Amino acid sequence: MQDAMTIDPLALRGHSDRLSPCSADEPGSLLDGLDAKARREFNKLQKRLRRHAGNAIIDYGMIHEGDRVMVCLSGGKDSYTLLEILRNLQRNAPVNFSLVAVNLDQKQPGFPEHVLPRYLDAIGIEYHILERDTYSVVKEKTPEGKTTCALCSRLRRGSLYGFAEEIGATKIALGHHREDILETLFLNLFFGGSLKAMPPKLLSDDGKNILIRPLAYCREADIAEFARLMQFPIIPCNLCGSQPNLQRQVVKEMLAEWEVKHPGRLESMFKAVTNVAPSQLADRDLFDFTGLEEKQARRQENHIDAIDLTHGG
Repeated sequence: MQDAMTIDPLALRGHSDRLSPCSADEPGSLLDGLDAKARREFNKLQKRLRRHAGNAIIDYGMIHEGDRVMVCLSGGKDSYTLLEILRNLQRNAPVNFSLVAVNLDQKQPGFPEHVLPRYLDAIGIEYHILERDTYSVVKEKTPEGKTTCALCSRLRRGSLYGFAEEIGATKIALGHHREDILETLFLNLFFGGSLKAMPPKLLSDDGKNILIRPLAYCREADIAEFARLMQFPIIPCNLCGSQPNLQRQVVKEMLAEWEVKHPGRLESMFKAVTNVAPSQLADRDLFDFTGLEEKQARRQENHIDAIDLTHGG
């Protein structure tokens, strides 16, 4: 096996469009019942999703030779789609990497514990169900009327990060898509006083884990349609999804309205996330505003006066 540092991520270029099609024989798939036109549309959809995911993996150097990628599987449409795309990429990519699916069972009342093991056994992938009673902690620590998302996310991250080390995972793959990234951007802008979103690739604060988001370029609508046609056994999150006045839901509705009224606006906004000009913002740590005079002086020193050259002195 080659050393990861010797693998050029650009070797993946072109492979994402040649991935083998999803199998209609896998659990719950509706593909067998599609007519010829619908199947062509499905093929275009999956090709688009895989092209976007492949490009994100290439652009940010997400996966290298020998990586062991831990796919965080929540039971939602995004993580199922992520797992399917990575499974197919694994079969076709010019680099070798392994996948292990991990679900965090947070002990929410009514959680259908049998659903994910049955699905994962059927598709034949290595997996672990990590049991941590974070639900009780979140309910105990969150004041009445407050949203649970921040604490729930923090506890979930801590559990998954630690488990990734235990199983020797070199990357942690999350199912966040384009709209998730834009929603986070506006949540931080409106409520957090900061200009930041979710990066496609991130080193954890303790420096022990690298997180990747291969669906960063993918539209949520495409993922939802793919999940519907694949008929993934979706498990709803009753802990956060049912909360009233959730700020993320308000922002999600705002973006959805823009998508309808102003086609192309979300694409432009996402491009802005990848095209930052620090000198045109106001972050003093990101750009040296106080040193502009010194920079100006250096440029003036190196400036050749065209008039002096013309008149010989």
